[in-house]
Amino acid sequence: MVAAIVFGNVTLDVICQTVDDVPRYESVSFDRVVLSPGGCASNVAVGLAALGIETVLICKIGTDAAAEILQRTWSKFNLNLDYVRVDPSVHTAVSIGLVDHDFQPRFIHTPGANGRLTIDDFPEELLCNTSIKVMHIAGFFVLPGLLDKRLGEFLRCAHEAGWVVTLDVVNSKRYWRPEFLFPLLSEVDVFLCNRVEAEKLTGEGVIETSAQKLRQLGARAAVIKMGGEGCFLHSDQWIGKVPTETVNVVDTTGAGDAFAAGLISALVKGNNLYEACIQGNACGSKIVQELGTITYWEKQLLQSV
Repeated sequence: MVAAIVFGNVTLDVICQTVDDVPRYESVSFDRVVLSPGGCASNVAVGLAALGIETVLICKIGTDAAAEILQRTWSKFNLNLDYVRVDPSVHTAVSIGLVDHDFQPRFIHTPGANGRLTIDDFPEELLCNTSIKVMHIAGFFVLPGLLDKRLGEFLRCAHEAGWVVTLDVVNSKRYWRPEFLFPLLSEVDVFLCNRVEAEKLTGEGVIETSAQKLRQLGARAAVIKMGGEGCFLHSDQWIGKVPTETVNVVDTTGAGDAFAAGLISALVKGNNLYEACIQGNACGSKIVQELGTITYWEKQLLQSV
């Protein structure tokens, strides 16, 4: 039975390592490359499926070769693709990630079909599905079609259906519109962002103060991802840091999405938010030890065959 829905942006990722600089008139060489599905929604949905959570992915793609690669990989993880929307008039989104010596990616990105995804693409019949426990909105600020007032009413309907609503943003210069986000926060059970996004949203440089302000803006709980330091949780039950283990980092791309997958998986299974953050940290720690956003999950899948 379907237990989770992930609604948001997907891309074909080309992750290249190691690239520190891109000179204008010279070629750039690198040592390793991974080609795989990416984007916040795809990363979270694949992670959930790998963790044994039956998941519906709702997104928008084109009819090109990139879309074929995405669908082929998603099918290997047994994701429910019944509601993947296909728009032949636009290309599938592509991201080229250049990972430097500090294991940090810089992206060259075309939004493609993600720019056409709206709340109209959400199937109303899913609101009647009593097995669903969590709905995750992934990549809010790279989804211009959600930057309207209709999303708030939809989230209220999701709560009426008994779902836990989680939402994660992504730092997009093109679509950064917090005035559309803040009115929604009262309908979000768990709001996720990283420390840079938290500071940008709240104007506060201190993690605890940022989290407190996000709660004051309406979020029922706020989780600020802190990379190798774990995360900061601000909820009615717990306020403070949730530490993570120290690991050998290869690539931080997709770590936040793996965190979200771990957290949501724990919530589906009935764990509290502190326990869910521990699970999120554990998943993020696994992802960063491989190049690419889902390489760890793919290796786990191969081992299980």
